[in-house]
Amino acid sequence: MNQAVLETKKGVVAEIADKLKNSSSSIVAEYRGLSVAEVTELRRALREEGVEMKVYKNTLACRAAEAAGFEDLKNVLTGPNAIAFGTDETAASRILAKFAKKHPALVLKGGVVEGKVVDLDTVKELSNLPNREGMLSMLLSVLNAPVSSFARAVNAVAEARGNGTEAPATEEAAAPAEA
Repeated sequence: MNQAVLETKKGVVAEIADKLKNSSSSIVAEYRGLSVAEVTELRRALREEGVEMKVYKNTLACRAAEAAGFEDLKNVLTGPNAIAFGTDETAASRILAKFAKKHPALVLKGGVVEGKVVDLDTVKELSNLPNREGMLSMLLSVLNAPVSSFARAVNAVAEARGNGTEAPATEEAAAPAEA
């Protein structure tokens, strides 16, 4: 094999291994049967969420998975695959699963999420979660609920006292003053 070709392939393997290690999620999907227009539509939807989708030769992807320490990923690297690399743990799986519902030719297989090889069931579970901003807003609403309840209770007490039904603040105020 030509030395230049070998060096190019080593560079591609290093690129894939780097992306597998540094991406929050990397999802493998088989795209056989999708038209060029459908693949373009999918890439556009992924790009809007900051997810990059690339197609690599399976032999190079297998070597990269092995180099990155994800040997179990080699089991799903058969057939024409695309790998979606995302900076968000759920974005790639969510977009791919949504697209697969409309286009059954796209088949999700598995991937790597937060440094662990995951199977198809885990990818489907991740696809049901909201994006990072959605999860943060849910967390904030949960954290904000007790404070909001307390504020409403204080407001109700203040309104009750403002309507002339205020209760004495202390026992001394309740007892008549002696002269």
